[in-house]
Amino acid sequence: MHPTLKQAFDQGRALKVISGLNNFDVQHVAAIIKAAHRGGATFVDIAADADLVRLARQLTNLPVCVSAVEPALLVKAVEAGADLIEIGNFDSFYAQGRRFEAEEVLALTYETRRLLPNITLSVTVPHILELDQQVQLAEELVKAGADIIQTEGGTSSTPSHAGTLGLIEKAAPTLAAAYSISRTVSVPVLCASGLSTVTVPMAIAAGAAGVGVGSAINKLDSEVAMVAAVRSLAEALATVSRPRIHA
Repeated sequence: MHPTLKQAFDQGRALKVISGLNNFDVQHVAAIIKAAHRGGATFVDIAADADLVRLARQLTNLPVCVSAVEPALLVKAVEAGADLIEIGNFDSFYAQGRRFEAEEVLALTYETRRLLPNITLSVTVPHILELDQQVQLAEELVKAGADIIQTEGGTSSTPSHAGTLGLIEKAAPTLAAAYSISRTVSVPVLCASGLSTVTVPMAIAAGAAGVGVGSAINKLDSEVAMVAAVRSLAEALATVSRPRIHA
């Protein structure tokens, strides 16, 4: 694992800024990468595209993660210089009616490890599974070679309240997964999807070693606003200490 990334996970301070698995807009991705760099993120997560990886390399010295659900795309992105890979960011597929079940995610993990045996691998556990099934899959993914487990759930959450309570409701599925999975596996858990400055400290307190944030940043309409959002998230992370958890 990249030394900077390992240190951030050990401290419970890892902040991943996600541009989107299906985001191939060069100008938009560039703005997100620059905002992540200037705002104090730990690493960036971009679509598994060789040209985007080369772009990221020009814009930042932060570790670059690439996301895909096709192992062959990850191989090309690693050849272009990606530092770590992610099977996941499934959120963008749910609206299309595309589901990722445990068996498929596990098969993708084994195939990816066969093709890329040495690179740091993060795998998302689909929130469409029952919580006990998520925990079981996380254990199996670690046995299959996953170095990081990522949680999700925010995009399908439907808060019934506005304001702070609504933000907590939106994050509840991914927070619950982070709590349960972090107490079962020995690898870092990265809590992602539907998080905000209100809930990123809760993710760390729940047992996550870091957080991933996408729409709270990539849906903003200016780089200045993106930088401010990243900085606020980094500052929110700094307010909480990671509990000691023994899996």
